[in-house]
Amino acid sequence: MVAPPDNDVLWARALHFRYDDGSPGLSGVSLGVREAEILAVGGPRGSGKTTLLRCLAGLLPPHSGEVWFNSVPVHTMSPVTRERLRRDRFGWIDPAPVLVPELNVWENAALPLMLRGTGRSRAKTAAVEWLERLDIGDRARRHPGELTHAERQRVCIARALAPAPTVLFADEPTAPLHRVDRAHVLRTLTTAARSHGITVVLATHDAQTAALADRTVSLLDGRRVRTVHLPPAPGSGESEGRAACSLSV
Repeated sequence: MVAPPDNDVLWARALHFRYDDGSPGLSGVSLGVREAEILAVGGPRGSGKTTLLRCLAGLLPPHSGEVWFNSVPVHTMSPVTRERLRRDRFGWIDPAPVLVPELNVWENAALPLMLRGTGRSRAKTAAVEWLERLDIGDRARRHPGELTHAERQRVCIARALAPAPTVLFADEPTAPLHRVDRAHVLRTLTTAARSHGITVVLATHDAQTAALADRTVSLLDGRRVRTVHLPPAPGSGESEGRAACSLSV
């Protein structure tokens, strides 16, 4: 077991994962994520993006390979230690909003802070600040059932940002949002990450979303790939464009 580079807050080597039906989810994926970097994990649906994020976040133990966070091996941690790591250092945004229906909006956004032991008043202040940034502050005392689907997703994003995580994992975070809302939320998310030094690992199949990241890695069928543009076949006109193929890296 070799320790990762010092400047990588997250580092994974040769990750392999198979689903219960035996189909491959990840096949030898390796990558490093630098501190305060926004990394987009691109690829079509079913390419392994969510599986990779879940392995990096300690939610899904890989069948083989290594995951390190700040030079500490996540893959050898006990389930209890991984849960503590996720609670104290990581944030997570799902593509579909999931909130506690009995809590109001600000209580949902403040929940991770209160679970850490932060006082109710301080947790509320932090939560409301992010709700305001995401233009949902006027709904702070409403309950999830009174919100639209897009509004609930904004609350989930505020909930992930309020504790100022070291690493934020965002799995298609703007999928439920309309195009205009999506652009605003993505700007808020990336601006917050840069101003607070938060490392972001963002899964997306949308090229415009990936363009906001510092760097993009691409997956196809559970493998890292790079696209190579090939010259046109002999006899083809330039109007036909160029062919492309994906190679494992």
